[in-house]
Order: sequence, then C-alpha cells, then structure tokens
Amino acid sequence: MWDKIIYSFPVQLLFLHLRKNLLLVALWVLLALIIFQRSGSVLGIPYLFLDPEYLNRVSWESFFLVGIALAIFTMAFHMTTYILDGAKFRFLAVVPRPFIQFCINNGLIPLIFYICYIYSFIQFQLDNEHESQWTVTHFLFGFAGGTTLTYFLLFLYFRFTNKDFFILFAGNVEKRLRKTKLSRANMLKRIRESKKSSNKVVDYLDWKLRFRMVRSDLSSFEGRQLLRVFDQNHLNMVIIQTALISLIFILGFFREIPILQLPAAASFMLLLSILTMLVGAVAFWLREWATPAVLAAIVLFNFFSNSNFLNRPHSAFGMDYNAEPASYKVEAINESLKAEYLEEDRNHTLQILENWRSKFPHDKKPKMVFVTTSGGGQRAALWTLKVLQEAEFVSNGQLTKHTQLITGASGGIIGAAFFRELYMQNQSDPSMHFKDEKYLNQISSDNLNPIIFTLLVNDLLIRSQYFTYNDRRYLKDRGYSFESQLNLNTEQVLDKPLAAYLEPERESLIPMLLITPLITNDGRKLYISPMPVSYMGISPSRTEGWDEKSQGIDFQRFFSDQDPDGLRFISALRMGATFPFITPNIQLPSKPRMEVMDSGLSDNFGIQDALKFMHVFHDWIDENTSGVLLLTIRDSEKFAEIEEKAPLTIMQKLFTPLKNIYINWDNVQTLHNEISFTRMKESVNFTLDRIEFEYSTLQYLKERGLADQEGAFDPEAQEILRASLNWRLTAREKKSVIDNINSPYNRRSLNRLKNYKFLE
Repeated sequence: MWDKIIYSFPVQLLFLHLRKNLLLVALWVLLALIIFQRSGSVLGIPYLFLDPEYLNRVSWESFFLVGIALAIFTMAFHMTTYILDGAKFRFLAVVPRPFIQFCINNGLIPLIFYICYIYSFIQFQLDNEHESQWTVTHFLFGFAGGTTLTYFLLFLYFRFTNKDFFILFAGNVEKRLRKTKLSRANMLKRIRESKKSSNKVVDYLDWKLRFRMVRSDLSSFEGRQLLRVFDQNHLNMVIIQTALISLIFILGFFREIPILQLPAAASFMLLLSILTMLVGAVAFWLREWATPAVLAAIVLFNFFSNSNFLNRPHSAFGMDYNAEPASYKVEAINESLKAEYLEEDRNHTLQILENWRSKFPHDKKPKMVFVTTSGGGQRAALWTLKVLQEAEFVSNGQLTKHTQLITGASGGIIGAAFFRELYMQNQSDPSMHFKDEKYLNQISSDNLNPIIFTLLVNDLLIRSQYFTYNDRRYLKDRGYSFESQLNLNTEQVLDKPLAAYLEPERESLIPMLLITPLITNDGRKLYISPMPVSYMGISPSRTEGWDEKSQGIDFQRFFSDQDPDGLRFISALRMGATFPFITPNIQLPSKPRMEVMDSGLSDNFGIQDALKFMHVFHDWIDENTSGVLLLTIRDSEKFAEIEEKAPLTIMQKLFTPLKNIYINWDNVQTLHNEISFTRMKESVNFTLDRIEFEYSTLQYLKERGLADQEGAFDPEAQEILRASLNWRLTAREKKSVIDNINSPYNRRSLNRLKNYKFLE
C-alpha cells in the first residue's frame, strides 16, 4: 500500500522537485509567504494579491485577471519541469496526450497553493469588515472563471500540438521535428541519462483522475524516438514565452490606458512565468554549465549597469535639467548660506509673521501654532488629515488660522498639504466643506498598485517613454505613476507649481509648509519652500563661523538657475516621501548629482524643524504672541509597551543588530525630540504648550477587550489591526486609522484643544 503511494507519479514528481528543482519550488514558497503575509507586509505586497485592484476598485474583474495570471504561471511551471524532467519518466511517451497527463500529475504543488490562496483571500475579505459573503463569493467566481478559462484555452492549444508516441511517428510531424531537433551530442547525452534514470513509478493519474498502471514494455521503443516526444514542447514553450514577453512590453508601452493597467499581482506572476521558463531553458540547454553561465551573466550585467543609458536620472518634474548644473561643492553650499542671504530671508519671513499677526485684534496677543506630523505612508496621510479635520472643527476654525508653520515627513506632510489646500479653497468658497468624508476617501485611495505595475512592466526593463510638463520632457517612471495616481485620487488639487503657494504663504492666508527630504550624498536636509529659508540650514549667529557644518541647504537659493519655482508641488511632496524600493530617489540638476530620499530618515516627526524656526524667531514670538502651541500628530505610540523577548535562534542572532537599529529608530528620534523640546521650553521666555495626537493600535485593542489596561496583549493581534506602512490601505485599516480619533487619549487632546485659549 505504502509503495503504491510512494511510487505513484504525483508523489515521485514532488520528491523530484524537492530534490532537484528547488529554485522553481522557491517561487511557490515566495508566493505562499506573500499570501500568508509573512513576506512583503511592510511594503503592502500581500494586499496586491489578497485585495487586488483593477480600474481603481476591487472587483470580480480584478480577481478574474489574477486567476488568469496564476494559471499562466502554473502552466509555465508545468512546461519547464516537463522539459527538464519529463524524459526521466519514459512511460509518458506512450500515453495519450503526454504533456496533459504530466500536468495532472504535476499539480500537487500548484493545488496546495491554490487551496492556500483561496482560503487566504476569502478569510482576508471576510475579516476586512467591509465585504459581504455574497461579494466574496462573487470574487471567488471571478478568480475561478479566469483560471478555468486560461486552462481551457491552453489545454486546447496543447491538445492540437502535443502528440503521443504513436501519433508522432505515424505521419508528417516527424518532418517538423527534424527542423528543431537537438544537437547529436546533447541528444545522445539525454538518451544515456534517461536510461540511467532511477525514478520508479508504478501508476499515474489519467485525465479522468483515475489511477492507471505504468506500461512495463518500454524497452521495445527506441530511446531517440521517445525523447523526440518530449522535444516537441520546446516550440510550445518558446511561443508562449515570446507571447508573455511581448505582453509585458505592450503593457509597459500602453500603461497609461486604464484598461491595460493590470492588477500588480497579475503583472508580478506574469514576470514569474517568464523567469520560470527562462530558468528551464537555461538549465536544459546549458545543463551543467547553467550555473556558471548565470553567474557570468549577472557579473556582466552588473558591470554594464552603471552605464549612462541604464542610469538615466529620476527627475524632479518642473525643474530645468538643460541649464548649467548647480555646483554641489562645500564652497557653493557655504555661498548659499552667506550672512546677507540669511538676513534677507529672515526679514522676508518677519514680514510674513507681521501679516500673520495682522489677522488678530491689536489689543490681544494670539497663540502661534506649529503643526508637526510624522511619516508613515498612506496611513500617516489619512491620520494627519483626519486629525486636522477634527482639530479644526473642535477649535471652531481657530487652529489653522493661528497656524504659522507645518513641518513633517513622508505621508504625514502629504496629508497636511492636502488639508492646507482644502482650507485655502474654503477661504474663497465657504460652501466647500473641507471636513467632508470624501476627502478621507480620496487621500486613502490606493496608490500602490500603479507604482508596482509600473515597476514591473517599465522600470525593471528599460524606461523609454517621456511626458511633457512645464514645456520640458521627462522620463516616465514609477515616481510619475505615484504622482499621476495621487493627482487622480485628489482630483488634481495639488497639481500646481511650487510658486503657486508663494503669495498665499506671504500674505499668511495659509500656513508655511516646509518639505525637507534627506540628501543622501552628505546627510543634510534640503529645505523646499516657495521662498528662500536659508536660516533653517545653519545657526543664525554662526558663532562657530565656517567651522560649523551646515545642517541644511536652501532649495530656492541653491538651485536658483534651475527654475526652482517651476518644481511641480506634488513632485516636491514625493521627494519627501520617497519610500524605499517603492518610489525612486530623485536626482537633482547639480554636479555632482544631488540625490534625495524620504524625510523620515533624518526627522520622522518634523519637530526639529519646528523648534529651529522657533529658535530663529524667538524674539519676535516673545514680543508679539502669547506663546506657542505645538500640535504633534504621530502615527505611532509614544509610550509603547516593552515586550518580553523570546530566546533567539542562530539566524535571528545574525540579523538582530540590524533589526534593532530599524525598530528603535522611531524611539531614538522620539527621545531626541523630547530632549530638544524640553530644552526649548526651559530656555524661551514665552509659553510653549504641546498637544499630541497618536495613532495607537494598543488603545484600539484595549477598547475591544483584546488587551487589558496594563497593556498585556497578543502581538499578532496588534500587528493585524495596525495599518501597514505603505501606499495601500484596506477597508479595515482605514477604519482602524479613522476610529483612532475616538480613543481616550485623542479625545483628551481634542478636549484640550476645544478649551484652549487662542487669544489672550
């Protein structure tokens, strides 16, 4: 009984894959880790599979396309393993439709994955607190329909091209095979290997899913003729591979057409299909030379990858890259921070402060508000917008009126910029209610799928398409896709040049907003504003003279000849929200080329910049205000519980030092900001208050009885409820973020704000 199970064809194929085809099995393992949310969760990759979007919505059509792509990947796996290992099982050559029979018996690994995927996406959808059972059933039918249709068409194709031994050598197919046969040496080698094969098989599943015994009279058939039965599938593989590669290029070239923007999960599996067939082709043709050849190809590609053609810059749209590049030298940096520039910029900002002061009665001193918001992808953008909406409401419209400066990082600054734009529109059109829930839906709409789709069909290949902005041509990349989708989500309200905010900020109609990406070349900040703010880059008094290393570079002064005013505002926001691997680092027109990335690496909370501004203008603030309110919006707990650490495995110990740096970066910045804030509070003559809001899943767990008041909780439950750090939020995550405004901690902050005296 056990021998019959062990030596059945499906089990023998499974053993063979685990013994010989680990790379192909690893692709299935990777997909399994993704759908079980054990890989790529930080970047939101699992949601692309469990909650795929097509035409900006999750629908049966999106699951239909994912079903098609998964079926193609499965068939690529079958074709590759058939060509690599089919000849080891000589009985296949004498059964009807050998390739189809092989697929049926080779389906154990794909079947396990299909079951896992269907279970995972159904559970995910039902747990999402959004979809009804009928909707989930609709999705399941869509997935099953796409899978079934693809298998039907592919098997129909193979039915007419895949012959068994007797049909193949009964007629004119022999002539076609002569044209594509292998070299004599390779053929003879494969014949010898097939004869030595020790893969014992006693029975196999036929197309009716019935077990049949294997023929025992294979010795009467000539080995050369048996192998030709397997070789006929080479042409099929080449045809399908060519079709897939052509499809990827077509999707990349016409990716602006919405109907061709496949779910990113589907694009990913199409690329895996190509990779699978390439692995099979290389292993088949080069055999023992396959590994050295692949290593040599990697070395050669790496050697030529630094060519100008493959390293064309990711541009800041709107800037002039044809002008003479700015000199990026220490002398040039110091030149942009000359004392007269600092004084001039400071005087310009003092005029803005006077305009801000003129909005309030002369006989009362107003509170000046600084808003700081932390990074954290789309969850931070949504959380920031929700907090500012509620804060503006409970303060009876006083908060933004009193706000002078907004600082922050990544998604938080995008949410704040969106709120500021809505506030400005409300000033000219009071009927426009910026507290409308539709704006929460806009800022939280999916932005990840088009980015990953562009990465797969364009950026991983060769970027070749251009677009025109501000009468200048720029290469399209996934940064362009990010901006286009954000524009689409927010109805184009942020699609304007940086200079469009110059007058509103100068007249103090809206708060100043600083975008501060990190310069990867030297660790300084790049201060992006419609007006020069060079005083943010170095101490005002410069008591150390030129021995003081400047902490930042003023964008307006440093790139004065490269049209800084023409910079697309949404590109500036992207510069401060450059999520690793998701959106590319932007290279600016300087020599050597300046490269910037996410603001969160230097100050994820924006507090340092707010305190620096207070320090520069502390005399004016002391004389003209009744103090400062620092409103901080965090997307993480300030007082996180300390977990008990379990003993580490050897592999965990290898990566723990790096993991500790990553995990504690938030804590390190928080502690540094606490020191800076308390020092500022103790040193200034004016009152410095602080009201904090935080997105806390621990509080969320307590309210639902999943954690006690001492904070004991299940870490996995907290991880499930916490919105992921990416540009895609599920319905459950959106609810988690929005509902957090009602936590006791945040309600206390709202009550403080409601009773706060903005005029004294």
